[in-house]
Amino acid sequence: MTTKADARPRASLLHRLAVYQRERFPLAAYIPLIAIAATAGMAWSRAARGAEGFVTGAHWGTGALTMLVMFFLLRVADEHKDAALDRVARPELPVPRGLVSLAELRVVGGVLALVVVALNAWVAPALLLPLLVVATWAALMTKEFFVAEWLRARHGLYLLSHMVVMPLILGYASAVDWLVESGAAPRMLAVFLAATYANGLVLEIGRKLRDPAAERPGVETYSAVWGRGNATALWTLALFAAAMLTAWAMTVAGLSAVTSFAVGMLAALLLALPARALLAGRPGSGKRIERVSGVWNLFAYVLLALPWAMREAGR
Repeated sequence: MTTKADARPRASLLHRLAVYQRERFPLAAYIPLIAIAATAGMAWSRAARGAEGFVTGAHWGTGALTMLVMFFLLRVADEHKDAALDRVARPELPVPRGLVSLAELRVVGGVLALVVVALNAWVAPALLLPLLVVATWAALMTKEFFVAEWLRARHGLYLLSHMVVMPLILGYASAVDWLVESGAAPRMLAVFLAATYANGLVLEIGRKLRDPAAERPGVETYSAVWGRGNATALWTLALFAAAMLTAWAMTVAGLSAVTSFAVGMLAALLLALPARALLAGRPGSGKRIERVSGVWNLFAYVLLALPWAMREAGR
């Protein structure tokens, strides 16, 4: 549906981008999550390395802004990848309805990419390496790893391969600390990255679960492809895996195992409750799962920063 604002003749690009971000990349949601995730990556690294204090404001700001741009570029890549499907199944979205064009999004994305590359090169040139790794994987995702038809027919592999970008981005966040300051990765960095991977699965599966009334023809949700029961079970499994891995990463960073696992599992138990409503097919339950997935990610990244925060508070 075209809104009055969208139909305004010769609306400025800035105005149209403001409408676009509200609908497809809401900064009110992304900025807090990315700020917390960026802080968690750097704080966890410092705690795991036993380093005192925190990174400089310039390094934190560079890392957080870079992560925000990374996620925006992933959104732009998805707009291109799903353009044909959106024209048919979701014509009300900003690109198919003509609010912004793919070419305009490419220009904006390109400018932002140049800005963060220049900023990283100026503040900490070493960060260009993990930045290149993220960019390479994102480019492969955009091309569907050159096996698009084969991959799209295997939804599980599609999900697992695309979610690799999450630990790569959070690995960049941790590198703002360890790569810049010491060049040596903290011990068991893989545990932290595994936790971020599981958190990404929770978010990605959660945003593609629908109650029966919300399913739409031509839109492939996990609840439609795998069945509502199977998809809900997989989301719940991802949630508890994320809780366990997050707790493990907290212990690596210095928090007691009892505290870490108790907090993580209790939160997962409470947040898993809306899954029952989705299994019953209650209207609006899919949206509740999506919101819960976002809440879990916010909470998980606060937990990952907790060992550092508690250590600093006790100094």
